Amino acid sequence: MPYFDAASAAPLHPVARQALLAALDEGWADPARLYREGRRARLLLDAAREAAAEAVGCRPDELVFTPSGTRALHEGIAGALAGRRRVGRHLVVSAVEHSAVLHSAEVLEAAGGTVTRVAVERTGRVGVGAYAQALRPDTALAVLQSANHEVGTEQPVAEVAEACRAVGVPLLVDAAQSLGWGPVAGDWSLLAASAHKWGGPSGVGLLAVRKGVRYAVAGPSDERESGRAPGFPNLPAVVAAAASLRAVRQEAAQEGARLRELVERVRVRVPELVPDAEVVGDPVRRLPHLVTFSCLYVDGEALLHALDQAGFSVSSGSSCTSSTLTPSHVLRAMGVLSEGNVRVSLPWGTAAEDVERFLDVLPGAVAGVREQLGVRTGVPTSASGDPAELVLDTLGKRCPIPVIELAKVIGSVEVGGVVRVLSDDSAARLDIPAWCEMCGHEYVGEEAVEGGVAYRVRRRV
Repeated sequence: MPYFDAASAAPLHPVARQALLAALDEGWADPARLYREGRRARLLLDAAREAAAEAVGCRPDELVFTPSGTRALHEGIAGALAGRRRVGRHLVVSAVEHSAVLHSAEVLEAAGGTVTRVAVERTGRVGVGAYAQALRPDTALAVLQSANHEVGTEQPVAEVAEACRAVGVPLLVDAAQSLGWGPVAGDWSLLAASAHKWGGPSGVGLLAVRKGVRYAVAGPSDERESGRAPGFPNLPAVVAAAASLRAVRQEAAQEGARLRELVERVRVRVPELVPDAEVVGDPVRRLPHLVTFSCLYVDGEALLHALDQAGFSVSSGSSCTSSTLTPSHVLRAMGVLSEGNVRVSLPWGTAAEDVERFLDVLPGAVAGVREQLGVRTGVPTSASGDPAELVLDTLGKRCPIPVIELAKVIGSVEVGGVVRVLSDDSAARLDIPAWCEMCGHEYVGEEAVEGGVAYRVRRRV
């Protein structure tokens, strides 16, 4: 069964498995102790730190291991803010950062600090000028991902780091999705990553803090990991994480080129095979293994189940899932369609025939879900109705029903006529404007009404 969700967690790399099993026998003792077993464990920990630091591009004494990538982000942000508290309590992030970063931002705001969330382009890429303008004299820290976890768009980290350094603001880079593919360019100040993203074991993150960066541990600490990650380290997992990072880096250039060709095939073929589908994210400046697309008039959860039944494990940023009724903050910030969203992220070693089989299966899966919802693909082009405003009441109906109903009635008004869609689904605020852009209609705007929001759409074709 092809597993196409490496962006969530990559399968354990063979080198990681070998290193983990070996370290279970040799690295079980406390590396802080001076007896033989402790010294042996310390040697393993030091070697793992040196290997990870080399891959990151920092000194070994600048890097610590944490219980997860999320913990690395939380500790890095809290420590940098605490270390520069005399400068101010202002944090700058992009609008498409990982939820771990945004949760830290919310904690800062709740404590009286301020946060600027820099908007992104439709590709998901932040503008260097916009990011630089967000920096203020009281900015204590800036955060930017190296590449987006949902759409794969690479960010201009080197340019943003230069802008930050020019005004004396440290930049923390979330490199979780990209570190396995290569070092992060630019003069960054802090960096966080997570081993399970590159084929290491789960439960291991890393945090690099360059010398000279003001940093104060927030909360209780002890003598381990420079006080930045207190507690006994999971040494076998740390060893496996470092070994697998070194291994994937050696394979990255060749494997990245191979996977990029497979992903490019998906990017090109999906709009050809599936009517009313949109591929999102930057088409060039992107990770080599990840592609995301959205399909109109499709329930995201139903589509994922259909693909799972066909033997493919994929994920989604769609609001139409059992876990949440809130659209993906990444897709919302990009202003692209969230309904029927599918993220395909290929792990190392993915076979070309598996990708071809996925492209064979996808059209039928989408058509089957649309048929269940009673959808006819394509936008009606004939009109014989009243050109005056038509009211479409979808209150109480969840994504993707409002857009499906809109597509059914748009042909009932003449060109220039308006459909007023009433909805109380938060996803409609994102999906209706995105539908208009995809289908060539004009999104006029919205207004509050009793029980929800009225979205006005003018027919243009």
